[in-house]
Amino acid sequence: MVEKRTMNLLFLSDLAEKHLVLLRDGRTLVGFLRSVDQFANLVLHQTLERIHVGKKYGDIPRGIFIVRGENVVLLGEIDLKKERESPLQQVSIERILADLRKEQEVKSRAEKLKIQVFKERGLMLPYPDTLDEY
Repeated sequence: MVEKRTMNLLFLSDLAEKHLVLLRDGRTLVGFLRSVDQFANLVLHQTLERIHVGKKYGDIPRGIFIVRGENVVLLGEIDLKKERESPLQQVSIERILADLRKEQEVKSRAEKLKIQVFKERGLMLPYPDTLDEY
């Protein structure tokens, strides 16, 4: 019985800590874990969506966020001391979104060039039309 109480206390202490959640779609959320159930569904409070581009990052406030457990890839507690010492530079939301847009344009151009080179050589990618959807 003592072990069960200790486990519950440890879990309750986790609820007050800041956590990072990596989702299946690649998004990163940072917030305070408020609830977890048997399906790993999460409720995060004071949630920020963190966008990384190179050595920079920006945070978009999202408030209370409910995450379905099947979308969670990684959940981890953030060490606040190490977070302050991070080599990453925090920038404004507008700047990080502009940098992200530029990065996506470069990747898109490179992918289109790759498809064109493959076509010139008589090779076809399995799903060439899917690029246009994104």
